[in-house]
This record gives sequence, C-alpha cells and structure tokens, in this order.
Amino acid sequence: MKKRIDVIANEEAYNNLSSFTDIEELNKTIRVYKDVIRVDVKRSDVQSRLIVLLELLKRHSCKQIGVSYMCKNTIAAKLEISYKTVQRLMKKLEDLGMIRQVPMKRKKDMMQTANAIIIQPMKDEMTGKPPVKRSKKCPAIKTTTSFLKQNIKNNKRKAVAQFSNVDSSLDNSLKKANFVAHWVPGVFSNLVGSFYEKAETIQEFWKVIKQCNRVVDYSANKRAFTREQEIAIGTKAFKEFAMKVKSGVKMHKGQFAYFNGIVNKLMNDLYFDAEFMA
Repeated sequence: MKKRIDVIANEEAYNNLSSFTDIEELNKTIRVYKDVIRVDVKRSDVQSRLIVLLELLKRHSCKQIGVSYMCKNTIAAKLEISYKTVQRLMKKLEDLGMIRQVPMKRKKDMMQTANAIIIQPMKDEMTGKPPVKRSKKCPAIKTTTSFLKQNIKNNKRKAVAQFSNVDSSLDNSLKKANFVAHWVPGVFSNLVGSFYEKAETIQEFWKVIKQCNRVVDYSANKRAFTREQEIAIGTKAFKEFAMKVKSGVKMHKGQFAYFNGIVNKLMNDLYFDAEFMA
C-alpha cells in the first residue's frame, strides 16, 4: 500500500530537513563517505558511479546544506546513465546510511514531486577512530600536590633563563605568524588575505573552487579547468564576492555557501567560452 505523503515541497521544509551547520562540515562528511565506498564496494565501476553521484548531490545541496531536490531524470541526464541505474545507486547509498529520501508533494495541486535527498551526517564508526578508553586508576596517584607545584616553579625558572636573551621582536612576529597551506596559489592567497586574516578561512575559499571544478574524464582524472584557469576563476569570483559583501547582501547559509554559488555560476558560463577555454 502506498504511503501517504505529508511533507509539502517549500523552502521551509527543505531548511528543516537540513542536518549540517556549514559547507565545511558537509565536505568533511563527503570525504569520509568516499573512503567508505572505496573500502566497502568491491566493483570499481559501481565505486566510481557512487562517488560521482555523491559529488553531484553535494554540489546541489548548498542552498539548504545537505538537502538536494533534483529529480532522478535530471540526475540521470547529468550523469549520462539510465533512470533505473540512478534508482539502484540511490538504493545503495541509502543502504550504506549515507543518504535518505523524503517523499514530497507540491503545494499547488498536492501531487507528488521529486523526493528530497538528504545527505546524512556521518556516524562515529565511519570516522575509523577507536573509542577513547578511560582508566579507572590514576597513574600519578602517588604524586603529591606540593611536588607538582615545586616542579612547575623550577621549570618556569629554567624557561625564563633559557629564553631571556631571545629578541622580543622575533618572538612577537612568530606569535602573529599565519601560514597558508602550500597548495593555495599565492595570487589567490594574497587577494583573500587582504580581507581575511585566518589561514583556515583563505584555505576554505580555495577548497570551494577545487570542489566546483568537476571531473569531466574519470579514466584520466581530468577536470574541466586547468590550475591556471582555476586561479583566474577564483580571483574573479572572489572579487565579485567582495563586492557583494560590501553592498551588504545577506548570506543566509554562510559565506562559503554564497561563494560556492558564485563560483559554480562562473564555471558554468566560462566552460562554454571558447576564448577562455583555448
């Protein structure tokens, strides 16, 4: 017997179904899920299709983070596979606990529409980290409080004596140092660094660009844009992002989700620009 559909497809419903707080958390979950697929799924062709499907769902889950509402026919067209294959891949991701589907209906006629596809937060066992074991006995049970205080005082005196001749200006500069990862291009790092101080923030902006640059040939692991084109797109997208911030635009889903939208749109336009792709 067909189940009754109670959820109406609207922005409020999709927001309520979202289980992630930001894009970074979603990205970390997808990275873990990819590793799980590589281990648990034996067939290489199924592995690659599941990973591609996860990437597609992630790219279309930034407005309501972790929630996509593409219909299966659209997914089949984008991945160039059959509708039945999409159904089987969805079922496999559900069995692995990575997604769940919620039936939805349209408000205007109360007829069924595309399911909401919700990327599930990863469970503790998926992270591969063993549970923390707590010892019932304290290994330092015989150490007295006075002995510990005395040791701390002695260590402090030694530290002061050892570093008393160190140049204070060098010490201050080291405290303020903020090193951006080597894989972030210098041009992009300098541009974003004019607006944001933290290295983690600069790196996260570059990650958005890398993730939006989709793979077009999986056999050769070839992406749509070269590194030089990525840098050109990234700098152009961030300048547009900075202009939007200055104009006071509201970013309901956070700055990285908003930047993701700018980059995606720019890449979609430039992919068909013969002069840029030359």
